[in-house]
Amino acid sequence: MEEIIEQTVQALRLGKTILYPTDTIWGIGCDARNSEAVERLYAIKERDRKKSMLVLVENEEWRVKSDGRPTTYILPHERWYPLFGKSIAPNLPADDGSLGIRVPDHAFCQEVIRRLGAPLVSTSANLSGRPSPLIYKDIEEELKRRVDWCVPPLPEFESGETHGSRIVKVNSDGSETVIRP
Repeated sequence: MEEIIEQTVQALRLGKTILYPTDTIWGIGCDARNSEAVERLYAIKERDRKKSMLVLVENEEWRVKSDGRPTTYILPHERWYPLFGKSIAPNLPADDGSLGIRVPDHAFCQEVIRRLGAPLVSTSANLSGRPSPLIYKDIEEELKRRVDWCVPPLPEFESGETHGSRIVKVNSDGSETVIRP
């Protein structure tokens, strides 16, 4: 696993896009600081730029599980900006300035984020409008060809999750709205 982690981090440092396992389903991503790589992710997915992507972070204070499921929090600009500032690529937040954040409960992701020293963009490993693949073998070959680096589907990387994360939007007043239970 050490060699795979090192190859993944090296690809990210070079501005590459990756296909990788997460604590939920397989995702595609890049270094969250790299605007060009973020732009390539939108193109790879054929995704409308109005639909934002989330970032996986290392910070333990964001590690929250709800009902036993990983939870992504969509934070307004005034909540995430003090944490990351201008280090987040400007084309990553949604049009309203919000940004989705999750701390993955997945050893591979945690180590990649730690070694990279930056948040990792994450979006489901599917072309826009198509079903999200739950396991590696369900990922379309076309998508695998479009990314720069594919993490091998080793058994120890499988999360066992059968859904994407729970999504909770944190409003400016601190109240929360569940978007996906």
